[in-house]
Amino acid sequence: MKIRTGLAAAVLAMALSGCTTPSQKTVADTQSCKAENQMQQTTLYFGLSRPAGKDITAQEWQQFVDRDVTPRFKDGLTVFDARGQWLGNDGIVAREQSKALMLIHGKDAQSETNIEALRGVYKSRFAQESVMRVDQPVCVQF
Repeated sequence: MKIRTGLAAAVLAMALSGCTTPSQKTVADTQSCKAENQMQQTTLYFGLSRPAGKDITAQEWQQFVDRDVTPRFKDGLTVFDARGQWLGNDGIVAREQSKALMLIHGKDAQSETNIEALRGVYKSRFAQESVMRVDQPVCVQF
């Protein structure tokens, strides 16, 4: 019985040895990426509901993109319609329409400054508590 259990454990260990978490795979992929193809992907999530008052309109969103985002990221960007939800402090699930903004950029001080400026402008202009930010290294080819 011990031999069978040991064999099963060895087979299971070999089968799982190739498994990696997504973050481990991303790091490995970017380490094998040519230096000129290494970039950063930042996705920002913008809620479209105001705490008090009307929701942010399509026109207001587009003005934000045109006046604030595009001048900072002229090389390009992608916007997705999204629907977000989270558990509030009151124990109630809150839901709202959202926009996801994906930026592919160099990992440099200017990009960092521009991203944080976008988050600050949006929070201030539209009375938002937060703009969620997700970063990950990517290997990009055009």
